[in-house]
Amino acid sequence: MDGGASLMEPVDPDAFECIETGRMDEIGKFSPDQLRPFVPVLTRAGLLHQSEAFAKSSDFVQPILLNLIQNEAANNIVSLLQLDYQNLEMDVKKELQLRQKLGNREQDSILVQNLSQGITLEFEKAEGTRKLRLILSEILFILSQMIEPRQEYYIKMSDLFDNWVYMDDICDALSIAMVEMPNILSICDICEAMLHVKYGQWIITRLVANMPDSFSEVCFHLISNGDKCEEDTEGGLIRLDAMKMLCKMNPKQSLLIRSRCVEMNKMPALAVFVSLAGDTENNLVPFLSGILLGNDQPIRNWFSVYVRNGQKRKSDAPNSLSNMRESIFTYLRQILEESRKEGNLNNGGVVKGSSLLRLLCALKGIAGFKFHEDEISHLVSFITLRAPITPQGSRFIILGLCTLLACPSLLSTPEQERVIIEWIRSLIKIEYSTGADAVSASFGEILLLMAIHFHSNQLSAISDLVCTTLGMKIAIRVNTMARIKQIFIQDIFTEQVVTAHAVRVPVTPSLSGDLSGFLPVHCIYQLIKSRAFTKHKVPIKDWIYRQILTTCFPIHSVLPALLEVYTQSILLPTSSTIGGAKVELTNEPLSDDEVLSAFQSFQNKRLAPQLLILYYVLLYEDNRLNNCRNLVHSCRSIKSYSGKLFSQIPIKFLLQEAQKNQNQCGGLFPSLLKLLTTHFPQLCIANEWLEDNLALADDEPVFSVTKCTDIDISPDSFEQAFLRVADDPEDSIRLLEICKQLTPHKLWSYSKDIVSQVRKVAQPSVSRKIQDLFREVWYKLNNVYPRHLWEITSNALLTDGSLHLTADELTVDPLQVLRCDTRVFRCAPILDILLHILAASLAASRYFLWKHLQENPSMVAPGPNPQSDGEREELKVALVAVQESAAVQILLEACLPNEGDKAEGISCDLTLKEIQSLICSFLHQMFIADPTLAKLVHFQGYPLELLPVTVRGIPSMHICLDFIPELLSQPEMEKQVFAAQLISYLSMQYALPKSFSIARIAVTTMNGMASGLMSEERAEFFIPALSALERLCVTFPPLVDDIVALLMHLGKICTAQNAVERNRMSRIVRNKQLLKKINETYCHVVQYSMKDRHVM
Repeated sequence: MDGGASLMEPVDPDAFECIETGRMDEIGKFSPDQLRPFVPVLTRAGLLHQSEAFAKSSDFVQPILLNLIQNEAANNIVSLLQLDYQNLEMDVKKELQLRQKLGNREQDSILVQNLSQGITLEFEKAEGTRKLRLILSEILFILSQMIEPRQEYYIKMSDLFDNWVYMDDICDALSIAMVEMPNILSICDICEAMLHVKYGQWIITRLVANMPDSFSEVCFHLISNGDKCEEDTEGGLIRLDAMKMLCKMNPKQSLLIRSRCVEMNKMPALAVFVSLAGDTENNLVPFLSGILLGNDQPIRNWFSVYVRNGQKRKSDAPNSLSNMRESIFTYLRQILEESRKEGNLNNGGVVKGSSLLRLLCALKGIAGFKFHEDEISHLVSFITLRAPITPQGSRFIILGLCTLLACPSLLSTPEQERVIIEWIRSLIKIEYSTGADAVSASFGEILLLMAIHFHSNQLSAISDLVCTTLGMKIAIRVNTMARIKQIFIQDIFTEQVVTAHAVRVPVTPSLSGDLSGFLPVHCIYQLIKSRAFTKHKVPIKDWIYRQILTTCFPIHSVLPALLEVYTQSILLPTSSTIGGAKVELTNEPLSDDEVLSAFQSFQNKRLAPQLLILYYVLLYEDNRLNNCRNLVHSCRSIKSYSGKLFSQIPIKFLLQEAQKNQNQCGGLFPSLLKLLTTHFPQLCIANEWLEDNLALADDEPVFSVTKCTDIDISPDSFEQAFLRVADDPEDSIRLLEICKQLTPHKLWSYSKDIVSQVRKVAQPSVSRKIQDLFREVWYKLNNVYPRHLWEITSNALLTDGSLHLTADELTVDPLQVLRCDTRVFRCAPILDILLHILAASLAASRYFLWKHLQENPSMVAPGPNPQSDGEREELKVALVAVQESAAVQILLEACLPNEGDKAEGISCDLTLKEIQSLICSFLHQMFIADPTLAKLVHFQGYPLELLPVTVRGIPSMHICLDFIPELLSQPEMEKQVFAAQLISYLSMQYALPKSFSIARIAVTTMNGMASGLMSEERAEFFIPALSALERLCVTFPPLVDDIVALLMHLGKICTAQNAVERNRMSRIVRNKQLLKKINETYCHVVQYSMKDRHVM
């Protein structure tokens, strides 16, 4: 058998698999030529019964020997197995040391000495040991030369390795030597050295064939030492050929080798050749798509450099890139031919075509792939194929449109432009005939959206649109889109055509955030944003309203943005010239009936339309009020949504639903909450929100539709149950428990019947359980229509039946809430309801006054006028302060015990304390919201007996320390006494350094007043004020000396005054009363002082 011929024959992959897996019983089916590369390993396995790789039993040897009998090379291998490898190994080590020295020559060798003739002649005459020494000497020299720096790739010119006649002997000898001397001869190093000789690739294949367990190790080693672009260098091409031969020998490992190339970012041509070996559809296209469309940026960069470098090479010889190009476009032409035979693309072709279009866009946009003229022609024909009107077909068309924008070179000739224009026009006709209902994301919407962006010259938005649709980030230069832009805005879509077409596009049924792609709502959003509808007088209100009503959870993210630009287009006009006159054009707002009709029925899973309508009306009012000054000066009549309309919207119910389902609301909840706190502060009372949030956190919703039931209750049942509520509470309790289980909107149908019983519930003889149940039911009603509930509750609490309050009247005068049955002020649950209504009414009144100023700006020329606005603002602040301070005074008065409280004894004391606690908590919220209110109330003053209650019950009373010195300096005697008493109680509650300083100021002030006041005034001030000094002594012992001195000084003044004014009995009597009070105070101070020292 000719040795060179056998060498040139590739290693049979089936034979290699049998050798690798040890199936020796199957080697008989292979010919001698197919088994020739494996003779070394087979010979060694047949002669050595305990072979490491194969020998398992004596039966194993027989099939091997039968196949080797007729092979002459086996005899030479037997002789190689009988060599003295110990001595040879020692010489190899010495040779390695020699080759490591600097300046060694090729002739200097320990393995081969006395080489008198040429190496080839010597090799032919030599026996086994000498041949092996010659081979190893050449290899070790190559290894030593490989590490030296060179400008060109090193190729060893060897008479031995360059002659193909000797290749069989060389491969056989090396295969045996590496097995016998594994510690010195590494197969990876030997294979690396073979890349520097003429037939090295074939030798590597033969060596790995005889050591099949080293296949992966050798491949990974060769890849790791490869180049980023192996086809650019001579060494890279040699390494590529070696790896290709190894992959052909063991094709099952080729995908693993490809993965290692990608992982190491080495040898991209090898990865491409491995992919080309398989089916283009199932191998090459998925592989390239995974690289270019994956998330690994270094891998994308690596492959992009390979493509760009491959296109720079001028060689006409086929390479991996040209083969890849040919394979891709052959696959494209196959799909084209199949579609032409069938008349259009089938569903399978559509899916294949979509994948191929994305791949071509990625190659062009990411890797810089350049199409040839014939390829452009085929690609244009491919894009303009007729696709079925299915979701997959629509996806193919959309990708085709994006491909036109991503690859501007497709419009390089007039013929191609004509084909593309006709194709787009046919798409428009198809869209008109089928409508957007045919597919989830119709191609008509993206066509429309592209036209909109082109008209508004938002080319960067088109680039983003293409990138988003294709699912890749590619650079699309703006200057390359000039021609396609001209086609869109001049030949196909004028702006008027765009707006007229957009408004006829059907709304998307069940629009939600789960729908992907570009929908009609995207197009409408862009057109409203560019004011195209107003410019061409195309009404868009009805389309938006219909789309909102068909929305469901999760809310699509573009809908809030759509409502924002829609409200701006209503309030902020755009100028247009019609008939030579400048006209301001706006869109039409939703009518009251349209708004209210959206709230006729409530389903928990269909609240998205109601939330969007609520967001619209709140946003509209916010924008209207913010632009109210400009609107008034422009004399434009603008629609305003009335408070009556808002009272019919369950605002709080919807907001709490949005809070519970924030992940379903598309980010709507924060915007809703911001608008609500601005325009409906009465619905954002802190305590109530905290309770609701705690209920949500405990998985106990304020109202849960799934846990509630709808039971029909007769309206007469409430009157009958509460008729004898004090004597027989059982029916009332049962009825209120049923009400708690009703759904919020079912419960609201009984709201008037329930609230009308509030005065009966407030009776002192009614069970506390009934009162608490009534409060819970009331707060559940408060979550539906709170504004209307406050109105009917306030009227139900009035003692005068002829008076009827409306919600607007409560907003204008919140104090009317307190004109209620006095029994409410001794029923804690009902008082809690009253305080909630009062807090909401005060907040609504503040907003009402602010809104009034915004809607009625000062009638001056446009421009800043701070004086006028400042005066109006001061009046508003003063009116709010009067309302709130009056409410505080009325509530403080309710904390005083009345005659009935004194008669009822201990039980009433407990009730009074609960009432005082509720009121103090309410006042605390008012004081921390507006600290100036606390100052105003205390400058007005209130009964001194309430000071212990307020100081202990209102945590924010410490802010009074800031203005007590100012209160002490007031000329009114009552305020001075009030200040002295206040600082004494505050000092006991807040024994702080600041309290001590202010108490010292108070004592000093009182000391000065002792000398400066007239006799009558002195008694009038000090008789009620001396008790404050006792409390100051208890709280601050360091003040005892000053207070004792003050008492002594005051006593001397009174004694002297009595001696002088003996004839004025009235003054003498008052002075004696003061002296008595001084003596009592002095005794208490001394007694406390002595007690304190005893303790010390």
